[in-house]
Amino acid sequence: MAVIIILAVLLVALLIVVPLLEKSNFKMSEDSLSKWGRWVLPLAIILALVQLVRHLVA
Repeated sequence: MAVIIILAVLLVALLIVVPLLEKSNFKMSEDSLSKWGRWVLPLAIILALVQLVRHLVA
């Protein structure tokens, strides 16, 4: 039951946030995009490793 509630909240948030972002005309410069892009993959790898360790220890 909790999964259904979480999915419903995420769906509602998506239905609200996506149109708001499209209307706001928010643009990021190439420099800021490259700065964000440099950090995303290493942080995702670290997150995956931490989750793997937590799964194996528990």
